[in-house]
Amino acid sequence: MSRLAVVGHVEWVDFVPIERLPHQGEVVHAQGSFARAAGGGGVASVVLAELGAQVDFFCALGDDAFGHEAAEELAGRGVNLQVAWRKDEPTRRALTLLEGDGERTIVTVGDRLEPRGEDELPWDRLRETDGVYFTAGDPGALKAARQARVLVATPRGRETLRSGPALDALVFSRGDPDESHWAEELKGKARIMVETRGAEGGVWWGESKGAWQAVAPDGPIRDAYGCGDSFAAGFTFGLAEGRSVAEAARVGAEAGARMLTRRGAP
Repeated sequence: MSRLAVVGHVEWVDFVPIERLPHQGEVVHAQGSFARAAGGGGVASVVLAELGAQVDFFCALGDDAFGHEAAEELAGRGVNLQVAWRKDEPTRRALTLLEGDGERTIVTVGDRLEPRGEDELPWDRLRETDGVYFTAGDPGALKAARQARVLVATPRGRETLRSGPALDALVFSRGDPDESHWAEELKGKARIMVETRGAEGGVWWGESKGAWQAVAPDGPIRDAYGCGDSFAAGFTFGLAEGRSVAEAARVGAEAGARMLTRRGAP
């Protein structure tokens, strides 16, 4: 069994299905609602567990009802939580509107809580880890993540990644202006740059070059939430197993396609 980890963030997300986004000043009616632990780190940790990995998730949560509910939910999905509890900071929340065509629109509320290297977490476990996916954290947390044999990150790590150690891969979406901007800023930090292009698949370059085709979902498209982090989780899983970049991208594409058939985070 592969031993993997995620170092990153969690958000408690209220999902609200609607037929379409309202125009300014318009009232639309929701088609039910539900809440789940999500965010880039939360999604990736569950996807890795579903792929059969043993998963440690290093994160920070507010010591509040939302934080404890998120921890309980993720643990119930097979994730081994390593939590730094913040006494004076609330768990970040988000509202995600799910349109009938599968698109999602996200509004975040509050600051993103990130694990720090100074947190009393079992960072030494990462020395025996095959691979880590990094979504958020301070320089100390990134340094701890680099102990793993393979380190993959999203450019949402921003300034922490700029001054940190080299990455094995940086995974970003061409369709996300913020991710694309930071990927350009960080292009010298990773030996492989991995650009996802939605239904067009994606490309990579760096130590090698190549492309992959998207995988068709095996059911109706219900929601795009978490597809990018699902791809990154699958890619990390494949790379940590010693597969080629092309094979790892295939694992990621399959994970992203599965996410398209679900509503909300996994």
